[in-house]
Amino acid sequence: MEKFAVICPCCEATLTIDAQTGAIVSHEEKKKVHGSFEDLAGELNKQKELREQLFAQEMSSMKDRERILEEKFQEALKRADTDSDKPYVNPLDLD
Repeated sequence: MEKFAVICPCCEATLTIDAQTGAIVSHEEKKKVHGSFEDLAGELNKQKELREQLFAQEMSSMKDRERILEEKFQEALKRADTDSDKPYVNPLDLD
């Protein structure tokens, strides 16, 4: 019975596959290397800083959002005033 060993590109696990049927015979997960406590704490601090940066960026964009929406609304009002002489045409009536 011929078998093939294939390494998964996603999780890097080793899969043993039967050549005749194509069925997976066995699955061995890759052994994980655990870091030191200081390395893990440093990684958590990096993630915390990234989250804080993203939050600050979203807060600043929300402040500008109100102003941008107001400008768009005023522009739409100006266009509506200039187009008031044309009757409204419903797109569904064109069928």
